Amino acid sequence: MLCLATKSPVIRGNVTDQLALLQFKAEITGDQLKIMESWNSSSHFCQWRGVTCDRKHQRVTKLELLFLQLSGSLSPYIGNLSFLKGLNLANNNFYNQIPQEFGRLRRLETLELSNNSLSGEIPSNLSACSMLTFVHMRSNQLKGEIPASLGLLSNLINLRFYNNSLTGSIPPSLGNLSSLKELHLALNGLTGNIPETLIPQEFGRLRRLETLELSNNSLSGEIPSNLSACSMLTFVHMRSNQLKGEIPASLGLLSNLINLRFYNNSLTGSIPPSLGNLSSLKELHLALNGLTGNIPETLVRLTDLSFFSIGGNAIFGIVPIGMFNLSSIRVFNIGDNKIQGTLHSDLEITMPYVEFFSVRENQISGQIPISISNASNLNVLDFAVNRLSGNMPSTIMFLAVGWNKILGRIPDGIENLINLEVLEASGNELSGHVPFGVGRFHKLKKFYADNNFLSGIIPHSIGNLTMLMELALDINNLQGDIPSSLSKCQNLLLMGLSNNILSGPIPGEVIGLQSLSISLDLSSNYLTGSIPASLSLLRGLEALDVSDNNLSGGVPEFLVSFGALKYLNLSFNKFNGVIPSEGVFKNASATFVEGNNKLCGGIPELHLSRCNTKTSSNTYVKVTIAIVVVILGVTLKKKPTTCAENSLLQLSYQSILRATNEFSAQNLIGSGSFGSVCKGILEVNGEAVAVKVFNLLNRGASRSFLAECEALRNIRHRNLVKVLTAISGADYQGNDFKALVYKFMENGSLEEWLHPSVSMNEPETVRNLNFFQRVNMAIDVAHALEYLHHCCETSIIHCDLKPSNSLLDKEMVGHLSDFGLAKILSTDRLNYSSSQSSSLGLRGTIGYAPPEYAMGSELSTKGDVYSYGILLLEMFTGKRPTDERFKEGSNLYQFVKAALPDRVIEITDPILLQERVRRGIVRNITLNEVNLENDRRLHCLNLIFKIGLTCSVESRSERMDMSDVVIQLCCIRDKLFRPIQLHRGIRTSYTT
Repeated sequence: MLCLATKSPVIRGNVTDQLALLQFKAEITGDQLKIMESWNSSSHFCQWRGVTCDRKHQRVTKLELLFLQLSGSLSPYIGNLSFLKGLNLANNNFYNQIPQEFGRLRRLETLELSNNSLSGEIPSNLSACSMLTFVHMRSNQLKGEIPASLGLLSNLINLRFYNNSLTGSIPPSLGNLSSLKELHLALNGLTGNIPETLIPQEFGRLRRLETLELSNNSLSGEIPSNLSACSMLTFVHMRSNQLKGEIPASLGLLSNLINLRFYNNSLTGSIPPSLGNLSSLKELHLALNGLTGNIPETLVRLTDLSFFSIGGNAIFGIVPIGMFNLSSIRVFNIGDNKIQGTLHSDLEITMPYVEFFSVRENQISGQIPISISNASNLNVLDFAVNRLSGNMPSTIMFLAVGWNKILGRIPDGIENLINLEVLEASGNELSGHVPFGVGRFHKLKKFYADNNFLSGIIPHSIGNLTMLMELALDINNLQGDIPSSLSKCQNLLLMGLSNNILSGPIPGEVIGLQSLSISLDLSSNYLTGSIPASLSLLRGLEALDVSDNNLSGGVPEFLVSFGALKYLNLSFNKFNGVIPSEGVFKNASATFVEGNNKLCGGIPELHLSRCNTKTSSNTYVKVTIAIVVVILGVTLKKKPTTCAENSLLQLSYQSILRATNEFSAQNLIGSGSFGSVCKGILEVNGEAVAVKVFNLLNRGASRSFLAECEALRNIRHRNLVKVLTAISGADYQGNDFKALVYKFMENGSLEEWLHPSVSMNEPETVRNLNFFQRVNMAIDVAHALEYLHHCCETSIIHCDLKPSNSLLDKEMVGHLSDFGLAKILSTDRLNYSSSQSSSLGLRGTIGYAPPEYAMGSELSTKGDVYSYGILLLEMFTGKRPTDERFKEGSNLYQFVKAALPDRVIEITDPILLQERVRRGIVRNITLNEVNLENDRRLHCLNLIFKIGLTCSVESRSERMDMSDVVIQLCCIRDKLFRPIQLHRGIRTSYTT
């Protein structure tokens, strides 16, 4: 530092402060605005930018460097600025920990470190800075608990720690902050009650508290009833926590309250009438709870109320008429409740400033009041999913009247709504034509008018909707051609024109819309011609349906390259020629081609005829004929046959020994009660097989072999593992040897995918099923069980359904395996059960076997249904039924049931949530801020869990039939991947 003294001979002020500032500068690693260049010896440090000194002592009293794009660590030498009163480094990029040396700043009054990247814990010795009045550390990466010692800062007025990663409970000592006016702890991971810690005695001391912000944590317990002792409160925000119990009536004493937010919790009970006493209240947000009861008549006294939202509860009764006359209201949301009552067309709604008005998904009848059209600021009008009738209003930017009983035409006056962005009129009784002036809606993004009685042509002016993203006109009586002008809608993601009377060819220019990625549904019309070549541009398309038309020509080969395509329906047309066997065509559960008599080839599961091919090889012809004869012979035999008689392969013990490398440990796939399974490669054709070798020393193994042979003798289904042959003989030592040879399943068992084991040496081997794959796998297994229960000559009970017996082939198609415990019902017991008890002991596996089997009840197809229900719950929670958490009477069934419907995200396998965020399906998703109504996947998850619960209910008579399971799961899959036609009533992005 002598060098510095030489360059600046006269150093005024305190050298300690100068050195501290230079050390602070030394820790700056990023200075895009060159701010720190002014900190040099050419001027006194009191003149450096951001530095303020007192005149008398020339000591630093303020260091203010906010919004300057600085980055680096905070130097502990700041603790040497002993005269410092204000430190403001907000809105920079400082990182690492806050130095403990800050606790030496005894004169510090303001500490502002917000909007940086600071990590580590809050220094506990800040309590030594007894003069502190403002402590702001919001929007950093701080972790750990809030130090209890902060309760010693008796002068503290404002404490802001929100938007960090703080954990633990709120310290009771904060109740000692008698000067505190604002407490901001939102957006952290705080737990515990607002309870025994701050309540009751301590919180009552916060007499000056004006703002209490605790939102977006994991706080539990009840809202403290004596919160009313904080009589100065103006803002109370506790949204998105896990609070339960009732809203305290005592809150009606908070006469200064302006803003009350309790939405997205688990509150119950009714809305206290005492809230009508809050004459200053402007915002009341109670949505997404479990509230019941009526809307209190007293709320009509809240004349200053501008925001009223109670959507997503179970509130019933009628709306007090006075609520429609709150003149200050801007947002009015009572949607998704059980509210009844009748509206009248002449009802006076006097809300001149209302912007958002929703009564969606209630039980309201009558007619839509004409007076609502007088609200000049109205942007969102949502009457969808009620029992309303009358005419459709012609107002606003977002108009939702779907799924009511709206009659008549789409009014011509609607053409004047040039700012309209969403028009949802699905599921009504609208007739007449689509207005020719629809092209004036230049801002329209979503147009839903499906499930009505609209007729006439689709107007060519629809091509003017260049902002249009979703178009649904399915299930009407529209006729004529598909207008080629639709090619101008370059932002179109989803188009549904199915179930109309449209004719003519598919316009190539329309099919060339490269933005189409979600779904294109033209099914059930009278379209002719071939599929245009321009369809090849839609490589991102997820669902394509042109079924039930008069289309002809070949199936385009380029569909093979559509990697995103998950649903393809070409059924009931006049297509001809060879169908591909790659891409989506490899998945029989995603491809539908029936009703095209001139198609041939494809994978066997599509059941198409073999294509005619010319060959000069007589040997090939003879072999083919021989195989066909064998297959027909096996299929048509009337007498009982052995398992080996069904075989097309003739294998010996020696050939199996060579195929499995003498049953080496490297080839071992798995083992069970009656034997083990090895992978093998057959010498005869190089085919990979799975060989199940029975350990005949185990009691019941021989019977298991016979049971599996008998079960597999005459059943064939694409979702059952294919048995290639059976071997029953002796090994080289003369011991009995029995084995079954199956087609090898390349992707192993569902067990391995749901609960993968991570190898320390090969972490990349960890595999996970995505949401789409799980839905398809669930449907595959359901199809297999439906076939066993209802489509065989005599019904078969599998008796051991579990993840390890559900296998996936190369294309991730599910196959049910292991029929060693299967039971074939006698012909006089086809309804549900077998009167014979099992000779193999208790059927099934612990956790999956139905409870009645343990009580000695007869075997039943409903036992398989129970096992399937548990399997379904496991697939989407990621938790085994034998998980350690399920003790002391709890189980997987109760775990899921307790979470439905509002907390489905808490029980969902976290891998599925991560997948949704990565793929952009959900933005800013948290455990507390998910609205099921607006998240298609979570809505479908809820439905899947309900199916699982209905299947695994304890009472056998209340369980579903597998045929119904298949229907419902396929419908859910359609909701996901055919959103135009089937996913109605929950489709809106406007929520409050």
